Amino acid sequence: MEKEKQAYMVGAGIGNLAAAAFMIRDGKMRGEQIRIFESLGVAGGSLDGAGNAQDGYRLRGGRMLTTDNYECTWDLFASIPSLVHPGQSVLDETLAFNELHKSHSQARLVDRNRHKVDVTSMGFNLRDRMELLKLHEADEAALGNSPITDHLSPEFFETPFWTMWATTFAFQPWHSAVEFKRYLHRFMKEFSRIETLAGVKRTVFNQYDSFVRPLQAWLQQQGVRIETGCTVTDIKLADSKSQLLVHAIELERDGERELLPIVPDDLVFFQNGSMTDASSFGSMDAAPQRLDRHQSGGWKLWERLAEGRPELGNPAAFNRNIQQSWWESFTVTLQDSIFFDQMEAFSGNVAGTGGLVTFKDSNWLMSVVLAHQPHFAGQPDNVKVFWGYALHPDRVGNFVAKPMAECTGAEILRELAGHLNFEPEVFAQANCIPCRMPYITSMFMPRHYSDRPLPVPFGSRNLALVSQFVEVPDDVVFTVEYSVRAAQMAVYQLLGIEREVPPIKRHDKTLEVMLAALVKAA
Repeated sequence: MEKEKQAYMVGAGIGNLAAAAFMIRDGKMRGEQIRIFESLGVAGGSLDGAGNAQDGYRLRGGRMLTTDNYECTWDLFASIPSLVHPGQSVLDETLAFNELHKSHSQARLVDRNRHKVDVTSMGFNLRDRMELLKLHEADEAALGNSPITDHLSPEFFETPFWTMWATTFAFQPWHSAVEFKRYLHRFMKEFSRIETLAGVKRTVFNQYDSFVRPLQAWLQQQGVRIETGCTVTDIKLADSKSQLLVHAIELERDGERELLPIVPDDLVFFQNGSMTDASSFGSMDAAPQRLDRHQSGGWKLWERLAEGRPELGNPAAFNRNIQQSWWESFTVTLQDSIFFDQMEAFSGNVAGTGGLVTFKDSNWLMSVVLAHQPHFAGQPDNVKVFWGYALHPDRVGNFVAKPMAECTGAEILRELAGHLNFEPEVFAQANCIPCRMPYITSMFMPRHYSDRPLPVPFGSRNLALVSQFVEVPDDVVFTVEYSVRAAQMAVYQLLGIEREVPPIKRHDKTLEVMLAALVKAA
């Protein structure tokens, strides 16, 4: 009897979870044919959500979603049953939730005097408009690995548009011009409503509870094995100049090494690189520890595989400059509603309708967002949770005389209260957990086209790469969609699935969207 094709997934992030689902749904593989290895104790990768009301909830990040884009994500979650709404898919419940809770920020930017900034104008001068148009129309090959600052004048980075765009998507002036250009195209529909965030959609809970848990539950019901606490230490390739062929996987579990033979018809999916690698959490009394890839080992396997194999990319383009790729976030758990009540009165937004509030004169460039409550499954009614982040954690605060990187959770709350001119007592029942992420925007680093491998690299017979560090034409990194699209492309190519990967909706080519963007830029 011929052996069934097996699929082995290295990493249990959203990309590999999605790939497993596509193999079952569209490739007609059985769940028992798929094994997922994850070194951590939980699946989900960067889409995390943990903690409890007593010890404090924690999130490393939150992802912006839209239903006007994210074609592959919604194609997937239209097939995944909700865990909380029987008879509905995750897509169904997300659409229904957003009909009830529409985004329309009334306090997108706040100045040093605690005044809401008028953001009806983007603040462009004629040169800004001409340079932005030129970058928008530029050829990616001509842009190469240049930073945004090579194409836009210093005054552009002082405009309200840049502050809103940068904090919505976490761009820095030194990031890749190619990635910035792709964002302008992919999210052109958001350009005309960036001040209200009206295009932003939210999941019922955080993305771990709303995306990862239902997807994982469905996969396990199909028979997929998700093996946590299991680290893949090597992917062994056959000695061949004509093709990439995995013939074994080496892994470590409970201190024991295993060698797993791989036959040519089997498939191996590898999540190369991680934006949340070497993350560290602090507490109310301690700042997060400073870690890098040497302490975590998260990049090591990709570095080993790519050595001497240009078709597998160049991880050094992304992980060698922490100073330009890191920032810090924080999650606050409150045992009362005092802060939420005051924040809603100040902003004019009920929690879950306002999106980011950015303190534009903050030395840290701090933003906070109050999600609809509860934000975690099982969160008690009397407990509130909100999230914030800062793009310049290396700078000394306005109200705390030290860099955010050295601050405890209590000091971060003191800085936040200062910007809002709130009494410190609003945080008397608060637990703030900061999180340092050295590689969180590493995928935005300037890079050559060849630095990112294809989801199915040139010459590969049974190896796919699924992550934020592969090349997906016209799509944008730092999104759930990018990982899901890469997974769908890889599965369809390796399994020869004839169904079309949902194409990217080119809103940037529609007359209505282009006109709205032109009017906004005027």
